[in-house]
Amino acid sequence: MKMSTPQSVQKRYLLEPRRKVSGALTIPGDKSVSHRALMFGGIADGVTEITGFLDSEDCLATLKALQSLGVRIERPSAKHVIVHGVGANGLRGVDTPLDMGNAGTAMRLSMGLLAGQSFKSTLIGDSSLMRRPMERAAAPLRLMGARIQTQDGKPPVQIDGHHPLKAVTYALPIASAQVKSAILLATLKADGITRVTEPAPSRDHTERMLSAFGVKISREGSTVVLEGGQPLTGGPVQVPADFSSAAFFLVAGCLAAEEGLLLKNVGINPTRTGLLELLRMMGADIRISEKSGVGEPIADIEVRASRLRGITVPEALVPLAIDEFPIFFIAAAAAEGETIVTGAHELRVKESDRLAAMAEGLAVLGVEHQLLPDGLSIHGAGEWGGGIIDSHGDHRIAMSFAIASLRARTPIEILDVANVGTSFPEFVAIARAAGLQLID
Repeated sequence: MKMSTPQSVQKRYLLEPRRKVSGALTIPGDKSVSHRALMFGGIADGVTEITGFLDSEDCLATLKALQSLGVRIERPSAKHVIVHGVGANGLRGVDTPLDMGNAGTAMRLSMGLLAGQSFKSTLIGDSSLMRRPMERAAAPLRLMGARIQTQDGKPPVQIDGHHPLKAVTYALPIASAQVKSAILLATLKADGITRVTEPAPSRDHTERMLSAFGVKISREGSTVVLEGGQPLTGGPVQVPADFSSAAFFLVAGCLAAEEGLLLKNVGINPTRTGLLELLRMMGADIRISEKSGVGEPIADIEVRASRLRGITVPEALVPLAIDEFPIFFIAAAAAEGETIVTGAHELRVKESDRLAAMAEGLAVLGVEHQLLPDGLSIHGAGEWGGGIIDSHGDHRIAMSFAIASLRARTPIEILDVANVGTSFPEFVAIARAAGLQLID
């Protein structure tokens, strides 16, 4: 099976040491919300107009897949997208595989989207995505009657949508917004009432957006309840600034914003902002100014240079900060004392093994640490050396070590950074605007 291939895989960053960041930054739109707005708009009745769309490779993979499936999409500008919905039964199959690039969210949510369609589909991705596990999403979909095949648990994912789906009562083994969302998307084409119980809170963008598209969905304690067969109605969607992208500059501000760093119109969905709580536990000076928003809460966030102290991360907060742990580990390296993270098994199966990749990079910088089976223990160094960091093609590893240059004594070179474009195509420009000395 052919894989998609990223461009310019040898691309690198070079960062000179820098001790100051400042200013007011506008972070690009939320990736998770952008993916969902496209998908839900595609199967809705009527037109969905998306503003603040994240023009990243990941989101464009979802957009192109929907176009292949027969959805007409206009782009008046990079961040303005108009989706002409085809309704619940309007998607049409294609003979060629749908290429999801590096987007795990796109692939897992598409499994739910396509499971109840009346055609066959094959999902592929780049070399990184083709190594990532897909059975956690496939297993509950099979319980609903879906015919899904993986290759040793990984892509390519083959979906035979000719089979009717039924509702399911399912307890997630671990908290996962992507798996939950795949089940809920499949439920839209299923008979009966689906109940999905979470062991811990996970991102609720799908629930919020389904409600915004006119679907009745409810929560009973830790269980999400959705009746199948409900139609979606298109409408306006405003995408907030992505908290996971803002996270890099939250930590940058903690390390070096003596005069303050302002991040504007950031999404502060409480199922996403575990990093805020963790940084505040460490003593970070962070101020939140909430603003009115529709569906997703937003705020301006101001952060100032802070004297951080090590903490033991409560496992209950791990799912709420799972994508932010690479940059959190940089904050931990700058803190006084020991920081311990456990219960973060999921970091082993992201775009890279993020625990191993971060441990490897911290070793290059000379930061004392211990790699654990499900986390890291880091003894804060305050500052560190430089060196050559292998990002392993993982955008969050690359961006995290770029921020580490704010406490480095010598230059840091970061290899294999092309995939930063999958989630944060404007990272270099915004980093330079904040004050980092970054050469790409």
